Amino acid sequence: MNPPSLTDPFGRRIDYLRLSVTDRCDLRCGYCLPKGFKGFEEPAHWLSFDEIERVVAAFTALGVRRVRLTGGEPLMRRGLTELAERLSALPGLDDLSLSSNATQLESLAAPLARAGVRRLNVSLDSLNPEVFRQITGGDLAQVLRGIAAAQDAGMNPIRVNTVAMRGINDTEIEDILDYCAARGFTLRLIETMPMGATGQAAASAFGDLEPIRQRLQARFELIPDILPGGGPARYYRVAGTDTRLGFITPLSQHFCATCNRVRLTVEGALYLCLGQDHSYPLRDLLRAGIDAAELQMHLRQAMALKPERHEFNERPGQVVRFMSMTGG
Repeated sequence: MNPPSLTDPFGRRIDYLRLSVTDRCDLRCGYCLPKGFKGFEEPAHWLSFDEIERVVAAFTALGVRRVRLTGGEPLMRRGLTELAERLSALPGLDDLSLSSNATQLESLAAPLARAGVRRLNVSLDSLNPEVFRQITGGDLAQVLRGIAAAQDAGMNPIRVNTVAMRGINDTEIEDILDYCAARGFTLRLIETMPMGATGQAAASAFGDLEPIRQRLQARFELIPDILPGGGPARYYRVAGTDTRLGFITPLSQHFCATCNRVRLTVEGALYLCLGQDHSYPLRDLLRAGIDAAELQMHLRQAMALKPERHEFNERPGQVVRFMSMTGG
């Protein structure tokens, strides 16, 4: 008998949930969340840990095997270690990971690793303290200490995500790649997605990654590679090393045909595509007391809303919510 699974209208099996535990962040990266933004969801509207556990249990019962904790910045959600421990104990969940800006990882990496968080994706857009502060408003040294703490805690693999921004950090890409290679990290370069007014402006200004790929190819021998569980990136291995370099290109070379993921926001809205506005509200259903079977039925119904692809190129102004509101 085949195990239960979630399948969308286009035959794609959904086995990956990105779970936003907060829409708040302690940094202000301009392409994600504008300075001075205050339109955050009220804590009373957040899913409780019990509600989150119920939803994730329903997903795992339907064949979802991977969950990533996201935000905003997930470490801003008080008690995240407790939630991680509860989720990692669920039957059927094979992989619990974290996306973070690492500002608070120096103290939290070890407890999270003990709670079951195995892998880390960390945002790092510059190794220059002043440029880093310009992009994020944060302290680079604090972030680097957090990344080191995660490695010391045994989180592996660690993938560094860098949004390549022409005229701001694009001349640093080689330095960031050297930093990753020296520590056994994978570097993934990301095109800015046109989400919210700030993301739309950034996507228009910074363009696609192909010129950077060509520049790196001229310095390094890049061998096409496959990285299991590596998500939507197109990967290369730097010849003579174990270093991987990935390119996440939602605009110039979209990867929708292989999309296997959905996203749950902190207030319980299930988004079926990052680049569309279709969502399925779960919070009120949970608070009305539906049972596990009914919840699974609603998850199956929600899959019918998953579109074939985003429309970032055709309708770049369509998605008005900021990236931090959906969980990346």
